[in-house]
Amino acid sequence: MKKEGRRKRHIRITKKMRGTQDKPRLVVFRSKKHIYAQIINDQTCKVISGCSTLSKEFKEKNMKSADKAAAKEIGKLIARKVLSLGVKKICFDRAGYRYQGKVKTLADGVREEGVEF
Repeated sequence: MKKEGRRKRHIRITKKMRGTQDKPRLVVFRSKKHIYAQIINDQTCKVISGCSTLSKEFKEKNMKSADKAAAKEIGKLIARKVLSLGVKKICFDRAGYRYQGKVKTLADGVREEGVEF
């Protein structure tokens, strides 16, 4: 039931929010063990970039994959990828999750690197 409610909230959010070339959408997905972040351009329906606790860059840091520190590091990594593409502003899509805990920490990590929501 929780997953179903989250999916409904995510659909309701994405109806109002669209990522463009100038302002792509940052989507967050979290599981019990990992956290994922993707940059999406909804005009072309393509994933521009992505990062997760399973990615090579994160595993080199030898951190736990399920805590807030990991979420902050994923936020910083995805922000660096966004800035390397020349994008300063993004839309933050929390994917139906509450804006607290790991999701908020990831967003704070993105803001620390200089990307605006």
